[in-house]
Amino acid sequence: MTEYGLSSFNKIMQLSVIIVSWNVKDLLDKNLESIFKFTKDLDFEVIVVDNTSTDGTVPMIANKYPQVELILNNQNLGFAKANNQGLEIAKGNYILFMNPDMELVENSFKILFDYLENNKDIGIVGCTLKYGDGSVQKSVKNFPELADQLLIELKLHHIFKTKSLKHYLAEDFNYSQEQLVNQLMGAFLFCRREVVLKLKGFSQDYPIWWEDVDLCYRAKQQGIKIVYTPITSIIHHEGKSFEQQPSLFKQKRFLKGMLVFFKKYKPYYQYLILLICYPKSLFLAWLVQVLKIKPKTQSKI
Repeated sequence: MTEYGLSSFNKIMQLSVIIVSWNVKDLLDKNLESIFKFTKDLDFEVIVVDNTSTDGTVPMIANKYPQVELILNNQNLGFAKANNQGLEIAKGNYILFMNPDMELVENSFKILFDYLENNKDIGIVGCTLKYGDGSVQKSVKNFPELADQLLIELKLHHIFKTKSLKHYLAEDFNYSQEQLVNQLMGAFLFCRREVVLKLKGFSQDYPIWWEDVDLCYRAKQQGIKIVYTPITSIIHHEGKSFEQQPSLFKQKRFLKGMLVFFKKYKPYYQYLILLICYPKSLFLAWLVQVLKIKPKTQSKI
């Protein structure tokens, strides 16, 4: 993985916003429009890394948002690598990794910038994410363990709500209260530059998903404080890129990420148990696809 060499850049920006895009032109348009509408009193740049969109995303950005720094890939490099590409050229003292399916409703970037300026001991912060109807999205979790991931792998989490599963999903989390957390959703991570450099960006071991889990896990291992705060909120039109993919494809990617995480950080026997259950999980995903059942994301369980 590249070491980025970011120390050689003059840090002329207060904030670099990095957005990875793939075939979500209309949502990205709303995203960028809201950024430039609401962000005030902040020296910032926006970097969009496009993973070969075919829906007119690139000409839309070029025509409507010429101030955006655009990186064009000739193949879909996935979430982690594309974000790291943006990180390589980012000039901000703070780095925000932000999904394209989000929309600002207030000057959230400045609010969070000021928050970290006033709380020097915090390395990563996330805010309240809301669906389009105004309801709060579950964006905080604890780190995964074998028991809860087995339930999810075998799709039993829709039936059994065990203590382990409830803990992993942080079902008792109070989203009206500021708290130290283990894991924030990777859709919106507002980070100190030095923290991101220390972590060397996202791990590129994952095909898609689990990169945010890995980042937060490594941060906690190194004593970096991660905080959720309700001082501002952002609309999140969740998962629109991957709604375009069939259930079996998504399940394969999710499970591969799970296996990578457990192989890296957990006892080997736990990895083997999840690996043995892998074919069963794919079969269940195939059934969901054939029966045209719309699966729920974990934030909606």
